[in-house]
Amino acid sequence: MTIKTVNIPKISCGHCTGTIESELGELKGINSVTANKDDKTATIDWNEDIISWEQIATLLTEIGFPAET
Repeated sequence: MTIKTVNIPKISCGHCTGTIESELGELKGINSVTANKDDKTATIDWNEDIISWEQIATLLTEIGFPAET
């Protein structure tokens, strides 16, 4: 299990956080996702044996919310 908090500058509202949480939450290997509109961050907990950070970061970019690590 790996947990990482990343900055996502494009978060501006609750819809943004909901999109991030639901899209990432559908990936196999994601344990939890908590996005915060006030801090413009997302905390992601995942299983590295199933999914890599690169795959998570790619999806974030694809849905319009690239992470700054």
